Amino acid sequence: MSSLWETLEDVLESPPSCVEGASIKSNPQFNAEEDAEALKDAMKGFGTKENVLVEILTQRSNKERQLISEAYETLTGETLVHDLKSETRRNLEDVLVALVSTPAEFDCHEVMRAMKGAGSKDCILIEIFASRTNEQIQALNDVYLKETENLLIQDLRDEVSGDFSKALLLLNEAKRDESVSVDREMAVEDAKALYEASEKKWGTDESKFIEILCGRSINQLRQTFVEYKKISEKTVQESIENEMTGELEELLVAIVKCVKSTPAYFAEELHKSMKGGGTDESTLCRIMVSRSEIDMLDIRKCFKEFNDYSLHSAIDSDVSGDYGDCMKAICGGDD
Repeated sequence: MSSLWETLEDVLESPPSCVEGASIKSNPQFNAEEDAEALKDAMKGFGTKENVLVEILTQRSNKERQLISEAYETLTGETLVHDLKSETRRNLEDVLVALVSTPAEFDCHEVMRAMKGAGSKDCILIEIFASRTNEQIQALNDVYLKETENLLIQDLRDEVSGDFSKALLLLNEAKRDESVSVDREMAVEDAKALYEASEKKWGTDESKFIEILCGRSINQLRQTFVEYKKISEKTVQESIENEMTGELEELLVAIVKCVKSTPAYFAEELHKSMKGGGTDESTLCRIMVSRSEIDMLDIRKCFKEFNDYSLHSAIDSDVSGDYGDCMKAICGGDD
């Protein structure tokens, strides 16, 4: 799994780009009323035609699915989410409900799930906050406030603590610099500051890592990583892994990986969700749905480079039935 990360480390000075794009695109033959009628027919009477639900909802963009949901409610007097929850079960229910939610609603519900019950599911919080743009994080906060009447920042404070909390709350402010220009002098200064906060001293000044990794733009951080390696002869990721532990280490490493290549980060997370005995269906669902209209084809490409087999074949061998068909349809084809 490390070879692609090593390659990416060597090309950090090149600006990141999304080459391939989405696996789910707008459908030119889309008709919201016809789709709503077909979904109603698939769920009425005895038994549900799950294959029809999968075929329609995986072949429409999220904007189109929102229009289908509106048409469905007009047609039936019931929400599409309600009927999907009534007529489907377990993993298939989860992915179909995710598909008809807006991206911000889906992120919000995953964050709420992460904070539900005893202890937070930090891996979900790490994945979402390390990979989302300011706009996506702000939209998540807006939905959270609307649905819970609480500020997400206040509930996060109650759930997480220490330096991990500081980093997560800073990311939740959605104020990361998103300019594309690079200040070479700043990159050198930041690299020196990170080196002095870690390799050069006894103990680590985590606050300096949090300030820089959670605040600087992606392009700026890429240049900083290059300068850091010149000074330290280690990568920033290696220093974090050597100097830190626990959730803060996991979050900062996730940020570093997303700076190098967000698709590669998600390809690795998908591999983890399916390796060994059993499948982490919630992670598989979250990544497949949330990235389907952003960079799923890039993720597929990275997955193949990491593993020498395709994401489609991994899904095919790991999950089955209508849920498996749904995941393969979102994947958008084999490589």
